[in-house]
Amino acid sequence: MGKKSKKGCDFKAVLRKNWLLMSTILAVVLGIVTGLLVRQHAVLSSLDKFYFGFPGEILMRMLKLIILPLIVSSMITGVAALDSDVSGKVGVRAVVYYFSTTIIAVILGIVLVMAIKPGISQNAEEIDRSGSTPEVTTVDALLDLLRNAFPENLVQASFQQYKSKRQEIEPLNNVSVTTGVTVTVIMTTLMNENKTKDYKVVGMYSDGINVLGLIVFCLVFGIVIGQMGEKGKILLDFFDALNEATMRIVQIIMWYMPIGILFLIAAKVMEVDDWEIFRRLGLYMATVLSGLAIHGIIILPMIYFIVVRKNPFTFIGGMAEALLTSVMISSSSATLPVTFRCAEEKNKVDKRITRFVLPVGATINMDGTALYEAVAAIFIAQLNDYPLDAGQIITISITATAASIGAAGVPQAGMVTMVIVLTAVGLPANDVTLIIAVDWLLDRFRTMVNVLGDSFGAGIVEKLSQKELQQMDLSSGIDIVNPFALETANSEKEEMKIKEAYVNGAFDIDKSDAVAVTETSQF
Repeated sequence: MGKKSKKGCDFKAVLRKNWLLMSTILAVVLGIVTGLLVRQHAVLSSLDKFYFGFPGEILMRMLKLIILPLIVSSMITGVAALDSDVSGKVGVRAVVYYFSTTIIAVILGIVLVMAIKPGISQNAEEIDRSGSTPEVTTVDALLDLLRNAFPENLVQASFQQYKSKRQEIEPLNNVSVTTGVTVTVIMTTLMNENKTKDYKVVGMYSDGINVLGLIVFCLVFGIVIGQMGEKGKILLDFFDALNEATMRIVQIIMWYMPIGILFLIAAKVMEVDDWEIFRRLGLYMATVLSGLAIHGIIILPMIYFIVVRKNPFTFIGGMAEALLTSVMISSSSATLPVTFRCAEEKNKVDKRITRFVLPVGATINMDGTALYEAVAAIFIAQLNDYPLDAGQIITISITATAASIGAAGVPQAGMVTMVIVLTAVGLPANDVTLIIAVDWLLDRFRTMVNVLGDSFGAGIVEKLSQKELQQMDLSSGIDIVNPFALETANSEKEEMKIKEAYVNGAFDIDKSDAVAVTETSQF
């Protein structure tokens, strides 16, 4: 009897600990089943489908709402809690890891697409096009990346990103000939034929959080606060409290997540009109998914095991909620609150590392996106019977790496950077419309690999920075379990010495002074 009750208690403990993960998986299954049943037995208009997915939209809005305070508070407290030397070392390690894994992902994608050759058996004319080609130029996109890193207005960066657009300058016809209309027309035509098109760059703003600009500002702000000592302690306490409050709000959002995911998935299944496109692009999708699987299940865990010497699949199990959420909502930035929760609570990664590494990773670490762009570019080249030499393949790998770093952590940003990769090797940019129809599905899985790469990065950087973190703990007396807990060694002794006081009006009145208490109580 005792053994049975013990097993029952263990099952309840597991259920209590992993209820969110189990309910999320159940929500995914129910969402797929609900979407298929409604699709088969009911005829809904586009408006009905939109209203059906409304609970899922609420979930997305709640997660996006929490991104801004989470990034700002976590980055500032994370950087301020580290010494300037330590934060520099942590930053270098994180960036080296991100670049290394992104390059590995690109090489893996190129090897797979060159071996499988998914575009050889098909032609571009056989595949239906959908959507429109984003208007992007490589130089302007890279310059916009640098402009967004240094926003001119911090408040505006909280909800808008800078975006430049080329606008053609109309040539001025200054020819004035009075002898006849025929001569004037001929002169104008000759001038226009000899004149090349000229453009001017027009700046504008598009909706969306400028995460890169906020991270750069918070990085510098956190370093400055950390160097201010006692003067900066008030600000550090404020942002630490903000971070704690934000994470508690995340806990509340988690309760609603299964319901939101159920309707998100069901609405997406109902929206898909052309299932035939999945058959036509099946080999291309298999190439991308196999590359993502190899990178996420073999390469990243292997790197983690070599560096940390721990079971990587236990680590993946701890990140299961974040990975599942990333697949459902298709945004690494929106998944960030769940990623923080899983890394800190389930995998016990030091908060000083997660608060610094994860927001940066959600912005610049795009392993899945880089792999996808390399595969897609070569696939489009194969569709057009466009031979690629070694130099062009190297160009694709470099451009895919750089473009993925510049991709914002928002849904389907890869389509914009995809145009940059195609343009770099002379492929038609409008051929990106060939793969838009299946991009919504592939985007979810590459987002999951992006989040997994961020999470492994936090664990690896923590291991590499262990010596510096321990030295900081010993020198500053910070509690290792809660490194942000304020040290008040003599607080208890001080409290014993301070007499209790009652505040009446604008005066502090000592309770031991009976006369003062009696007099003030008369008012």
